[in-house]
Amino acid sequence: MAETARRGASRLSRIGLAVSVSLAFVLLAGLGTWQLERLQWKLGLIAERQAAVDAPPVTLERPAEAAGLPEFRHVRVGGTFRHEAEIAVGPIGHDGVPGWRVVTPLALGDGGYVLVDRGFVPDELKRPASRAAGQVAGPVVVDGLLRRPSPKGYFAPDNDPAGHNWFRIDPAAMGKALGLDRVAPFWVAAGKAANPGGWPRGGADVVMPRNEHLQYAITWYSLAIALLVIYVLLLRKQRQGS
Repeated sequence: MAETARRGASRLSRIGLAVSVSLAFVLLAGLGTWQLERLQWKLGLIAERQAAVDAPPVTLERPAEAAGLPEFRHVRVGGTFRHEAEIAVGPIGHDGVPGWRVVTPLALGDGGYVLVDRGFVPDELKRPASRAAGQVAGPVVVDGLLRRPSPKGYFAPDNDPAGHNWFRIDPAAMGKALGLDRVAPFWVAAGKAANPGGWPRGGADVVMPRNEHLQYAITWYSLAIALLVIYVLLLRKQRQGS
């Protein structure tokens, strides 16, 4: 009777192990399949961004015309810079040099505004007076990339409008802090055209989304296969010992 109980317990143990291994295998394989689905989504996102970058520039007469445009589309917008309302965003590093991004409201003909990220200046040129030649007066035409606000990262500090500390571009918050009405919900990252005096230095890079989903899928599938191999070897060892 004791032997029967022992065999029954052993059988239940094997069933429990089989169920646990099956559930773990399904989970690992499911994660691998999910990563393959994410891979296709990311490839589509990269293709969409590349298409936006390669498309010809669009001239924006009014901010509303940007509503249907994808981010990183080349745009052209005309207006007059409000240099007295310039905002320094950062600090940031560029080629190992500490500095700031210069963001300036561009007053449009219809009374609205578009923020322009004019580019990078090193620490010693943060003060506008130190680069007076680059404070272009009168009507200008800005060529650049259409950018939209993105969610704040987990470890990124919050903007501090009251303290005039800005760590990321937020058109709505910046327009409110500057007392400007009708600020467009996007901004333009100026291209590489040189400013008088050389500063700010434009030319925003187009950042393509990271795509490591294939590696992740291979990892999950490999773990699923390794689990099966270990389980089969364990079963073989148990049979040899019985």
